[in-house]
Amino acid sequence: MQKGMHTDTERCVRAVRSKDARFDGWFFTAVLTTGIYCRPSCPVVPPKAENMVFHPSAAACQQAGFRACKRCRPDTSPGSPEWNQRADAVARAMRLIADGVVDREGVTGLAARLGYSTRQVERQLRAELGAGPLALARAQRAQTARLLIETTALPMAEIAFAAGFSSVRTFNDTVREVYALAPGELRTRAPGNTSRATPGVLSLRLPFRAPLNPDNLFGHLAATAVPGVEEWRDGAYRRTLRLPYGHGIVALTPHPDHIACRLTLGDPRDLTVAISRCRRLLDLDADPVAVDGQLRADPVLAPLVDKAPGRRVPRTVDAAEFAVRAVLGQQVSTAAARTHAARLVTAHGTPVDDPEGGLTHLFPSPGELAGLDPETLAMPRTRRTTFTTLVRRLADGDLHLGAESDWPETRAELLALPGFGPWTADVIAMRALGDPDAFLPTDLGIRRAARELGLPSTPAALTARAAAWRPWRAYAVQYLWATDSHPINFLPV
Repeated sequence: MQKGMHTDTERCVRAVRSKDARFDGWFFTAVLTTGIYCRPSCPVVPPKAENMVFHPSAAACQQAGFRACKRCRPDTSPGSPEWNQRADAVARAMRLIADGVVDREGVTGLAARLGYSTRQVERQLRAELGAGPLALARAQRAQTARLLIETTALPMAEIAFAAGFSSVRTFNDTVREVYALAPGELRTRAPGNTSRATPGVLSLRLPFRAPLNPDNLFGHLAATAVPGVEEWRDGAYRRTLRLPYGHGIVALTPHPDHIACRLTLGDPRDLTVAISRCRRLLDLDADPVAVDGQLRADPVLAPLVDKAPGRRVPRTVDAAEFAVRAVLGQQVSTAAARTHAARLVTAHGTPVDDPEGGLTHLFPSPGELAGLDPETLAMPRTRRTTFTTLVRRLADGDLHLGAESDWPETRAELLALPGFGPWTADVIAMRALGDPDAFLPTDLGIRRAARELGLPSTPAALTARAAAWRPWRAYAVQYLWATDSHPINFLPV
């Protein structure tokens, strides 16, 4: 699987004929005779090859006049792995669009975040995705609208504005055009009875490409959970979310074929960004076949991959929060890091209500932390300086960590901060920025695993040995960590 796969007609046809779900999200099949578009794994009988054309995005299909298939629901495919494994402008633009930036800030806001002109952004997106930023955001709004129509009892007018549409008329026209059904018809056809849903609570299924091993993914999140902000309860990882229009609480439960997502939102306009951040947190748009295939080529890693394939990189819903927590965790145990973070949360976090569990606060923003007295931090003076410098840079906007971050540039900025060594910069790159090739050769757990496996254990030699794992070294880290008996490697019971 590679960039621009939709141009490889022969390969796309083979994937459609074999109904290969691994390719869902990589490309979309538009059927000339029916005027609909599908995911590759659509269960209907595949059309003749001469009646198929292939597009790189749902938005491109919609712009070409095709409607979404009612059987396979291509708009609910996992996202393309391209956008989370690349650091170029198109990939960063797609991450920002998924985060709702076009709806909130327009195309000019998107371009400004990327450091390009609107014309450059338009040209690059059209060249690779067959659609510009407005069309891509429109396709996303249509998907959000469908989710709200089918899973809530909200009035249609509220859904229209929650999904990001400027008017009810535009909402109605878009839904009819994309799904060939009026909003009311979509609700009537939806499985289950939305009227019985808990008011303000959305229950969704987050798809992923199989295989997915939940052990280290949820084990890591549960073992490092900050009291009040995160918890493991009744088989679900739960946490508070700071969102553009308000706050939310999410519960994520692993299942064999999906992640159950239960969202409570203060403002329904935050649905799109909440889903996007949960998908990034769990690395759900990864391509495990490509990752594991490359790592399996190394005879040392092959047994680890074969034993538990599909490991994901546990990431974050808030890059600035993770950076702060990374500093708190420098040279201390997991338990000590949680204690430090919990104190900050109690003293500076925003209180929230959680009728269904024990969550109490949002993690404090850099602005809320910028005014704290360093003497209240129970850590060495040099680390206090590291902490206060980071928080001040984040609060002032001099350092920005987010979906649009250029990985090499941001890593260099982090290393220039006092007290930031390679481990801190690389763990932020791996878990907060989403760099799939971030590597931690100085990590004690990685060095211990390397010694036990007969790999070089010095950072320089291990880095040289790991060159064969590129561009998936962050996933190799997960397999190496998993050789230890630390709680981060086990699904909580």
